[in-house]
Formats: sequence, structure tokens, C-alpha cells
Amino acid sequence: MSSKNKFRMIGIMSGTSLDGVDLCYAEFWKDRQKQWRYYMPYTSSHDWNEEWKQRLNTAEHLSAFEYIKLDRDLGKKLGQLAKCFIDEHQLKVDYVCSHGHTIFHQTEIGITSQIGGGPEIAAASQHNVINDFRVADVALGGQGAPLVPIGDRLLFNEYHYRLNLGGIGNISYEVDNETIAFDTCPANMPLNVYMRSIGKEYDDKGGMARRGNVQKKIFDALNKLDFYSSFGAKSLGKEWVEEHYLPILKQIDRLEDRLATSIEHTAYQVNQVIQNANNLSKIHFGKPKLLITGGGAYNDYLIDRIRSYCTTVEVVLPSEKIITHKEALLFAFLGCLRLNRENNCLKSVTAASQDNCGGVIHHIFVNQEQDLNKEKDQLIDTQEMPSFNKIIGCGG
Repeated sequence: MSSKNKFRMIGIMSGTSLDGVDLCYAEFWKDRQKQWRYYMPYTSSHDWNEEWKQRLNTAEHLSAFEYIKLDRDLGKKLGQLAKCFIDEHQLKVDYVCSHGHTIFHQTEIGITSQIGGGPEIAAASQHNVINDFRVADVALGGQGAPLVPIGDRLLFNEYHYRLNLGGIGNISYEVDNETIAFDTCPANMPLNVYMRSIGKEYDDKGGMARRGNVQKKIFDALNKLDFYSSFGAKSLGKEWVEEHYLPILKQIDRLEDRLATSIEHTAYQVNQVIQNANNLSKIHFGKPKLLITGGGAYNDYLIDRIRSYCTTVEVVLPSEKIITHKEALLFAFLGCLRLNRENNCLKSVTAASQDNCGGVIHHIFVNQEQDLNKEKDQLIDTQEMPSFNKIIGCGG
């Protein structure tokens, strides 16, 4: 266990939907009841330019040499973004925690790869780094995804269901005190693919999809994909979407109908997950809350369809800061748990052989940590949570 009373971390998240990079600064500590709490005063988001979108979107086709070069270049880019963020807010930071950008995720053959080299992030940001959070779990036979459920359980447990609508949707919840989590279905990824085909980044508030008509035959075909007949730990990647999902949607001629059908499928699958969870649970709630975060939370039509299907839960959209930066926050928290030598990946979620503490530490600035440890922490674990005016969360 670390002797530190407070962890000051940068979280960096780059999602498969290519909508950009999210950064946050967060502090984590334990209260008198030894429950984790957090304080997230600063966040930032950066769009990828066209060059970076092209490089990331075609990375799976690169030669080995070009792939390694992209890994290094992206690490340098992420490190530069972190340094600008740290300098802008004059932050004192223990570690920069980066998810990286997923290019390959085929855990059935033991492969997952998130690019954005840790040493390059460290050198460019001038701070120690934790990254590669997925590889240890995959080595232990797990899916390596989703990773955020431990953070959901410890920091957002006032919500029974926690749904993130990124490129791929993922959900976490507890059944009889055991955390269950998995990827639900494609969410923003197919929508953004089709919008980019007409020169737009996304369907603003789902306006085009709302004008479309759900094609029942295609909707039924999507729901019959083998992924939805399997239970337990499971995850999706870009490769699966391109091989299995998009070819079915491609049978629809009209763009608006493709968008509407994909959204209908996403909403339907979310409700299927919730209904299955309700059937499994021995403990029943009056009306449990469903927290929705990620870029899909800004798609009004998608949220309307989820509300239409999920009538047994109260759908909650939090503040814009949490919607956009919750995943960056949780990867900062995964780094915190890694430093504190606490498990940050659960076998009940990933089907690994055991719970594990993942993340590769690039500790290249020894004097930096010594200097930080000399400073007196503003919070110690016997103090109550202060009355900050910024975003604060409680894992109680």
C-alpha cells in the first residue's frame, strides 16, 4: 500500500469513435470510512485534426515499422497535450494515466493493443506515466474490458446501472453484490462512420436519425448476431463492427434509415441488458437509476429511444463535465489504484483467472516523486470532504 494520503492524477482518454482526446485533473483520497472520494476541478477536450483521424483510422493496415512509429508519435502528442494542460492550470501532478488508443482488440487470441507509448508521454509531459491497463488482464485469460467498472462501483455507486455510450457501449451494475460489466453493443461508432461519409463528424442531437425509419428486417438481423446470444464477460472492437455489424446496415439504402435502425438497435440492447439483470437479481429496487455518460448522451434521439424502451429505470444525465470526462476520470482512478496496489480489474467483469492490478508504470523521473512526497498533502484520510465548488464525488 502507498503511504500517500492523496493522489493527484491526470487522466487521458482517446476513444475508438475518433471524436478526440479528453483530459482531466483529479485528486483521490479515502475518507474516515476508508471510502474513495474524488475532486475533479479541471477538464479539457481536443478534437483530432484530419491527419490524425486518418492515421488512427487506418492503423490496423500499417506495417510493423509504421505501427511502432505511430505508437511513438501518438505518445509524444498525448504527452504534449498533458504538459499544456498541466502548465495552463499550474498543477502539481503525481502521475499521468493514459488509456491510449485501441487499434486491435481480439481477446479470443490473446491480443489487445492500445497505442500511445508511455515513455514518450512521460518525456513530453515531463511526468511519470501509467498506461497499458488492459494487457495484464488479457494475459490472465480475461477480456481486458471493460475496465471502468471498478471505478463505477467505488465512485458512482449511487446509480444501480452505469452506461457509457462511446464508440462501443458498455454497462456496469451489481447483482447480489457482485460487479457485472460488459460491452453492450455498438453505439456511436457506426453512426460516426456514416456521418463522415457525408463530410460531418456526427449527427447533431440525432436530428438525421430522427427523420429516418427503422428497417425492421435489418433491426431483427442485428439483434440475431451471435454476440448477443452469449452471456458473461464479453467485449467488442472496431474489427467486429466492420466485419459483422456494418455489412448488415449497409443493406439499407437511405442514410437516415441506417442511423435510425442502428440507434433503435442500441436502445433495444440496453433494455435487454437491464431486463436480464433485473431477472437475475434477488434484490429489487423501487426504480433504479441508469446513469448515462459518453458522447452518445448528447444524441437526444438516442436518449429518447433508450427512455422509451427502459421504462423500469430512471434515466439520469449528469453534468456535462461528467458526461464528457467520466472515462478520463476513471482511468486516472485506475492509476491511483495501481499505485496503491489495489485491484483495478475484476474477474467477475472480464472472466480473467483472478482479480488483478494492471497498468505499466514508467517511473523515469525519480527526483520528481521525491519532491512531491516532501510536500504536505492538503487532505489526510481522517479529514472530512471539503466544500469545493467544483465537481466532487463520493464512493460511500
